[in-house]
Amino acid sequence: MATTATPGTRERLLDVAEELFAEHGYDAVSVRAINGAAGMNPAAVHYHFGSKEALVAALLETRLAPLWQDGLASLTARRRTGAPPAVGELVEVVLAPLAALAADPTGRLRLRLLARVVLGRWDVSWTSDWFSLRPWVSLLRAARPDLSASVASRRWLLAFDLVLHTFADPAADPPRPGRAAYRALHSFVTAGLDAP
Repeated sequence: MATTATPGTRERLLDVAEELFAEHGYDAVSVRAINGAAGMNPAAVHYHFGSKEALVAALLETRLAPLWQDGLASLTARRRTGAPPAVGELVEVVLAPLAALAADPTGRLRLRLLARVVLGRWDVSWTSDWFSLRPWVSLLRAARPDLSASVASRRWLLAFDLVLHTFADPAADPPRPGRAAYRALHSFVTAGLDAP
């Protein structure tokens, strides 16, 4: 079970793990290698995170939560004032940060790790609300009140799967805002979420 750690220790482990994943790939990096490269005892990752998977979840959450936080907070605040966002706006809040991530090597690594977690259906205990389906489902249902929570949830799962496959594919050029591939992805995801 993960325990509370000093921010410096946790951040050092996250930084080292990210460097090693970038250099060698997720599968080739062991917990022992992370602990050794961080100059910590062999049990440090397990003590501070509980597992390699939990370390990856913490890495993603600390690095990526800020990308969606402001956009989703803004849309949530609008919904509370009686002005729910359109489905296309929700899709843009998802796609724009992913496009920004895809524009640099570190961002691409984070996308591949996120895709591994989401598409692999890892059982992760996120601490940030934005990493759960709940706020996304709530916003979609505000835009489309006729959708049940279960239908909205299934649609988001399909949308996130498609989006992550598209942005994290190491063999493809990721969609960029303003380009045809980005517009097509935006339109397709919007249509899927907004279908009758």
